[in-house]
Amino acid sequence: MLFSLAILILAALTLSEIMKKIRLPGLTGMLIVGIVLSPFLLDLIAPQILEISSEIRRIALIIILIRAGLALNISDLRQIGRPAVLMCFVPASFEILATIVFAPLLLGVTLLDAAILGTVLAAVSPAVIVPKMLVLIGKTRKNVPQLIMAGASVDDIFVIVLFSAFLGMAMGGNSSFAEFLQIPLNIILGAIIGFFCGWILSNFFKKFSPRDTIKLIIMLSLAFLLVAVEEILHMSGLLAVMAMGATILAKNSEIAKRLSDKTSKIWIIAEIFLFVLVGATINLETAVQEGFSAILLIFSVLIFRFLGVLLCLIKTEFNAKERLFCGIAYLPKATVQAAIGGLPLAAGIAAGNKILTVAVLAILITAPLGALGIDVFQKYLLEN
Repeated sequence: MLFSLAILILAALTLSEIMKKIRLPGLTGMLIVGIVLSPFLLDLIAPQILEISSEIRRIALIIILIRAGLALNISDLRQIGRPAVLMCFVPASFEILATIVFAPLLLGVTLLDAAILGTVLAAVSPAVIVPKMLVLIGKTRKNVPQLIMAGASVDDIFVIVLFSAFLGMAMGGNSSFAEFLQIPLNIILGAIIGFFCGWILSNFFKKFSPRDTIKLIIMLSLAFLLVAVEEILHMSGLLAVMAMGATILAKNSEIAKRLSDKTSKIWIIAEIFLFVLVGATINLETAVQEGFSAILLIFSVLIFRFLGVLLCLIKTEFNAKERLFCGIAYLPKATVQAAIGGLPLAAGIAAGNKILTVAVLAILITAPLGALGIDVFQKYLLEN
């Protein structure tokens, strides 16, 4: 297994750097490495690693949400107002509804499987968007980067909560429809518990001042615990994780910044395993069979997502060019798709292979497309 780990990490880092040199997201290279090293091609990834890949992807998702929470400034949402709130759920809702309509026609899946696929596709990628928006903050005349960052962070939580509900319905049959009706309660309870945990941690860190590494270990352990007990408490554990980070930021921005820097270092290795392993689990035969239909579906639902963004920005201070830029910046997909794209397959959902295939293709298409779009069009669409 050590040989497999060495090959996996070195190949992922190498191809990631090559992608960055040609101004493409490094995660695209990691995904390609996973596909090449997969059992379907070179078969260089140890079976023991593949057996726990779903748990590794779940841990990576928790790390993503901790980073998002520690960077989610609620005052930005308040400052921007209505469009920021609408950007949290309207574009994703448009994309999910479009997937429910088109996926059964193009891929031959059921409506419920289409809903699961829609929630897998609908999340925007903080890994692609946030670094680019941080560079733009202070360089534009309006709060376009802040709007996109705030909306993208909450957008992921909205989609993940819906994904969990739809997956529960698929695994439990029609009797699980009651779980779907409990979504608002799960969201509220998750936010409250996350706020409470963040408040306790913030005061604990302030009073006892452990090393930043110990702070992060405590925070990660509590995040794992929140996700582990979410079914027992009937709340959204992932939302609680993000709310915990946002509360620490609100209570003590200095501690939040240091923890965010530490989390970024952990994310380096988590990102490698996340994208390599999701690439390794894709069934190439299914990818070939469904490739054209899947690509057609991805571009079709992206049109509706773009329309959702434009709808959110009606009657705002943003001009036509800035609204167009927001639509382009909301295209990239990567981290959430990699983290949850394989869960339906692991849960035994009939369309699991198709869902994973579409998720991987969405990353390969939209991550480079969105990243290049942001870099190329910012100079033409945003006022300095």
